[in-house]
Amino acid sequence: MKIASWNVNSLKVRLPQLTQWLADARPDVLALQETKLEDARFPVDELAAAGYRAVYSGQKTYNGVAILARDEPRDIVTDIPGLDDPQRRILAATIGDPAADPAQALRVVNLYVVNGKAIGDEKYAYKLDWLGKVREFLARELERHPNLVVLGDFNICPDERDVYDPVAWGEDILCSPPERAALKAITDLGLHDSFRLFETAPGHYSWWDYRQAAFRRNMGLRIDLILIGEALKSAATAAAIDREPRRWERPSDHTPVTLDLDIRTT
Repeated sequence: MKIASWNVNSLKVRLPQLTQWLADARPDVLALQETKLEDARFPVDELAAAGYRAVYSGQKTYNGVAILARDEPRDIVTDIPGLDDPQRRILAATIGDPAADPAQALRVVNLYVVNGKAIGDEKYAYKLDWLGKVREFLARELERHPNLVVLGDFNICPDERDVYDPVAWGEDILCSPPERAALKAITDLGLHDSFRLFETAPGHYSWWDYRQAAFRRNMGLRIDLILIGEALKSAATAAAIDREPRRWERPSDHTPVTLDLDIRTT
């Protein structure tokens, strides 16, 4: 099965690109971030016509997350204990039937991590606190669901390989040691950055600014990640960053990231 994540930067604007990509790439599960839609406006019918069931947690103009799957998502979580955040940034669902075959069911946690704005800003402090609470939630999820996939827009570059110019970025926002330490605390739970299981070289990015011809010049960051639990590591067969949608008309500034697993949920 193929799992994917994509920050679409407005689903209303990007719906044609999304439906085209679904037809081309045919993922089994796709996590979306920055849908920027109230739930009443979510395009359920259009996505059903494309072959996908959808669960979503949205808000007007900002944020918003969704999970699309060929199977009916179960056991939905939109808020986690201890995290008082009205922003719609977290969505968890089980894909497959744990009662029928626990080994084949996946627990998917979709995150749109706080940007943080700037080091020293109150939003930066909130980001670190938010990540700490999410780590506590993921620790509990991993105890209940060994087949855990945590994916989304993390707004953190894991290391210098994930930054087009590490010197220019230095220890700025998205690259600062506290942010990277918070991400490492999450992966230290027993989660693996699936892309790095297959590709260790620098120069592979998932986000490019709209300005300065950044995409053409490959001035990007790798901030969209798919993390998997130890139980899924041996099932991972390929991981990729699909740059093609970033070439399309009116693209998102992010592009899809994908993971292939040798596992079935049906």
